[in-house]
Amino acid sequence: MSEGDTRRIARDLMSEPHVRGRRISVRQVYALVEERGEDPEAVADRYDLDVADVYHALAYYHDHPREMRDVEQEREDAMEEFRESIDRPEGVDPDAA
Repeated sequence: MSEGDTRRIARDLMSEPHVRGRRISVRQVYALVEERGEDPEAVADRYDLDVADVYHALAYYHDHPREMRDVEQEREDAMEEFRESIDRPEGVDPDAA
């Protein structure tokens, strides 16, 4: 990891990489820009980031594919565990709607 990456990407607030000093994760930046097609400058404005922060987050995502897959799997596992822990009335299936 280069010096620039360590200044802009951190893991100190959440259990996944995020823009240092902000609560937006690398995975969220990736989803907004590359999956939803939002403009990097608009994302930077919305989340009070430098445009460079957005591009560093995207570079981090692509430079660390295994870590990002692991983070995504952890999130999916946590969501599944949470769904299973919900006590629903008999016959209620939220996925059947």
